[in-house]
Amino acid sequence: MRKLAATAVLAAAVAFTAPAHAANPDGKIQIKVLGSAVLPDGKLDKVKFATPGIAAALPVDAATKANDNFVPTVAIEYFVTPSVSLETICCVTQHDVDGKKGLAGAELISNAKIIPATLTLKYHFNTGGIKPYVGAGPTLFIFVDEKSGATARALGAERNKLQDSLGLALQAGVDIPLNNKGMSLSLDAKRYFLKVDSKWYDTTGAKVLETRNKLDPWVLSAGLAWRF
Repeated sequence: MRKLAATAVLAAAVAFTAPAHAANPDGKIQIKVLGSAVLPDGKLDKVKFATPGIAAALPVDAATKANDNFVPTVAIEYFVTPSVSLETICCVTQHDVDGKKGLAGAELISNAKIIPATLTLKYHFNTGGIKPYVGAGPTLFIFVDEKSGATARALGAERNKLQDSLGLALQAGVDIPLNNKGMSLSLDAKRYFLKVDSKWYDTTGAKVLETRNKLDPWVLSAGLAWRF
């Protein structure tokens, strides 16, 4: 985690010093420093396994929801051609998963940190001014330091593990030039599609519950871009 944070800080530092070198609005490299709203779903898709005791505690209308978060994001983009680019992002976001409907108020997963390793292939439309784009690509959600929530622990599910998950990201946005030296205002929207398996274990290490959840977050970002 410290290495990841250091990488993000370094990338941000490069971005903020980039204007001194960003004399080419048609350069190969673009760095974006963004603020991102991460809006996950977290819907319970199905219960794959439950011990009799846990199953008895689950209501028929059990449902779940992950909370939203707001995080800084760094994006690094390489233009293969004037219209085609590859982009990757760097951020860490943290979420809880709580119950709703029949599980309203239940704390199931606490402080799960997610690294959304994402690579998108983007196509930029030539409009002669603002630069809209669309993109798509694979994503790997890596989960770190997740913990069992208070309600789950009370039922004997002492430890939680979220399985790293591969999915798809769709993307659309626009870069709006602010000067003739490669600086832009960037607005970006990504929709991720992936399902995540969540497992809970008792104090002996035995699995007591396994669920599959639809995460499917929206990530809405705005910030500044420098191209050089």
